[in-house]
Amino acid sequence: MMMKTLICVSLILLPLVSVVESGLIGGWTPIKDVSDPSVTEIGKYAITEHNKQSKANLKYEKIVKGKTQVVAGTKYDLIIAAKSYGGVTKKYKAVVVERVWEHFRSLESFKAM
Repeated sequence: MMMKTLICVSLILLPLVSVVESGLIGGWTPIKDVSDPSVTEIGKYAITEHNKQSKANLKYEKIVKGKTQVVAGTKYDLIIAAKSYGGVTKKYKAVVVERVWEHFRSLESFKAM
């Protein structure tokens, strides 16, 4: 009985240990494909939300680069290229938190670079 218990505990703990050792829990992971539709959607959300909050009129162009962090959901740290009303393209840093299971998104920060 003791051996079965040890095997069960090992099967549960070994995957967790490997995840912790690889730094995935709480660590930042670069986004490999910034043109992925789900990442693009987060970038567009950041621009739209910033425009609402600040009465700006930025137009989304593309995600330049980004990284994600698994927290209570996913935190996106994105560099976004956006065009201002005058037609000048600038880079902006946006942080968005998303919890898919709650249908929740929040723009945590947005600033020009």
